[in-house]
Amino acid sequence: MAELNYRMISPSQTSIEGGIRSVEGPKVCFAGQEQLIMPIEIEDHKPVEETLRDRERELSQLIDMVPSHLWRLTPEGEPTFFNKRMVDFLGLDVPDMDKPGVSRLEAIIETVHPRDAAEFRDTLNRCLVTGEHFTMRYRLRRADGVYRWMSSRAEPMRGPDGRIIQWYGLCHDIDDQMHAEEALRQSERQLQQMIDAVPLRIWSVTSMDGPVYFNKRYQDHFRAVIADFEAIEEPRIETLLQELIYPEDAPEVQRTLLNCFESGRGTVMRFRWLEKDGAYRWAECRVEPRRDQDGTIVQWYGVSLDIDDEVRAQEALRNRERELSLLVDMVPSNLWRLTPDGETTLANKHMADFLGVDLEDKRQLAVVFDAIFHPDDVDAVSDVLGHSLRTGEIFSMKYRLRRHDGVYRWMSGRAEPLRAPDGRIAQWFGLCHDIDDQVHAEEALRRASEQLARATQAASLAELSASIAHEVNQPLAAIVANSHACHRWLSAEPPNVERAKITAERITRDANSAADVVSRIRALFRQAPRARSSENINHLIGEVCQLMADGTAAKGIRIETNLEPDLPSVALDRVQVQQVFVNLVRNGVEAMDSAMVDGARALQISSLRDGIDAIRIEVRDAGTGFEEAERVFQPFFTTKQHGMGMGLAICRSIIESHGGRLWMANNETRGATVAFTLPLEASEAP
Repeated sequence: MAELNYRMISPSQTSIEGGIRSVEGPKVCFAGQEQLIMPIEIEDHKPVEETLRDRERELSQLIDMVPSHLWRLTPEGEPTFFNKRMVDFLGLDVPDMDKPGVSRLEAIIETVHPRDAAEFRDTLNRCLVTGEHFTMRYRLRRADGVYRWMSSRAEPMRGPDGRIIQWYGLCHDIDDQMHAEEALRQSERQLQQMIDAVPLRIWSVTSMDGPVYFNKRYQDHFRAVIADFEAIEEPRIETLLQELIYPEDAPEVQRTLLNCFESGRGTVMRFRWLEKDGAYRWAECRVEPRRDQDGTIVQWYGVSLDIDDEVRAQEALRNRERELSLLVDMVPSNLWRLTPDGETTLANKHMADFLGVDLEDKRQLAVVFDAIFHPDDVDAVSDVLGHSLRTGEIFSMKYRLRRHDGVYRWMSGRAEPLRAPDGRIAQWFGLCHDIDDQVHAEEALRRASEQLARATQAASLAELSASIAHEVNQPLAAIVANSHACHRWLSAEPPNVERAKITAERITRDANSAADVVSRIRALFRQAPRARSSENINHLIGEVCQLMADGTAAKGIRIETNLEPDLPSVALDRVQVQQVFVNLVRNGVEAMDSAMVDGARALQISSLRDGIDAIRIEVRDAGTGFEEAERVFQPFFTTKQHGMGMGLAICRSIIESHGGRLWMANNETRGATVAFTLPLEASEAP
């Protein structure tokens, strides 16, 4: 039997009203009017209610599944609803928040980062009073204690009379975006710093008559040479050409730029510009366009480089070339030049006069052997010169050369190759000196001189070898003697360690002395020392740990620190030492990650005093350790699949450049420990 409800209707009403089925029933008198009591069948309402309940469940699930935090406030600002995602994020216990004396709003504000809480409270209160939209970025504490950036917005829902009934808000996690934006800003700052620090003057412009952007080095230059540069709001090319460029060079520079901008092609210019000391120096400016995807030029970039020293060096080189050319022509010998294939390309005036050829006629220089050499010497010269051209060996021999009057005279010829940087022969330079008189008068003496020269050369070589052997032999002999002594001290019962250390130091000294024999001919290049600042090493470790926290946490690895308090400051290059810390921490994390260590995985970092004048830092992991510990600091040696093998080598170079020492050792159980020391500042050392 269907469930019935009753309603009263007047007799004049129809028996079916608004879709509700009714039947006749008893009559009653109500408000002075006769009414019928009509039973109403509500069976048709049940599907509607079930549909509404299903719809409500779907909406609730949708709200909980939205990848954002949804919430609702009363007009006074008291929270009345949080979706499941927000409750899970904050780790809220909603029933506890409903207890008397507990303010949900205060509980929520407590989860806001302390640096953002005051602004959050003030902004929210202002919006509750004024009805303005609430929008703000702040950091919200997750259930695990980690703060993440949120972008929050709330708007009021008003009734027909305009009064606020309640507030609806949405909070979206933008932590990754904030970090990405900060990284982008940092990258932009680094790029700007690099542009300002690079030893070049860089500028950009959109058109010939548009304002010009200059990097800091350019602006500093302008301030130094233009008294009222700061008054120029938008510096333009024409203004700077008039102020800076040498008057004779300015018109050509302007024409070149105009042609460059009109043609859309880059260009290179050389001109003189004004320096702060009032002198003009040569500069080279390279201009190139930047195009968009359609090929349209959107901007022009220029780089100006001071080449005054280069220009003056080139001018000096040209002057030197003229002097050498004059010297070559005036030297009383025959000078000549050959291609790598043996073709004559140059002869000095003395040789041209001897042969009777015209220097301007290049074809006359390419004379054949049988035209200038004695018939008896042609084959010998051809063989010796051909051998030198093939092997690169020095050409040296005596032969007879025909003079322009047909007379043959003995010559002593010699040629050596000039090689390019890659070792290939670029050309040959030769000299032949007239020795005809000496040959005829002193041929016997010449043979004796040649023998004497060879003997002298051999004696000199022997003397040099003996000298080197003597210099090397002494420290080597001392090394052998001290090695035996060290062995005896260590073999004694008990071992005499102190005497062994002294002899070991002597071995080192003598080995260095032997190495100096070879190292005297090596050039030592050193980079200029970088500026260092006094730093707290524990703070530096803390910064690196914070920097690496997300990466280590993602791999299930925690960083444990054991830092000795009140350590003295250390003079160091902050960026370089941070690079060392990051590299060592990353190596430890990767070692444990690849080793699949069971149980807790922790990377331990400790700092402590090392003696009285140094600080020691240790990084201990629980990974696989090093199989070839003696090679880990060699450049390009790596155990990683995609490693370059330069990390530990660079770390050691950095630490040693600070006067410290870096080493490693495998742990007794598992993993390895990498440690290094840093000397204290001079003021800290006793």
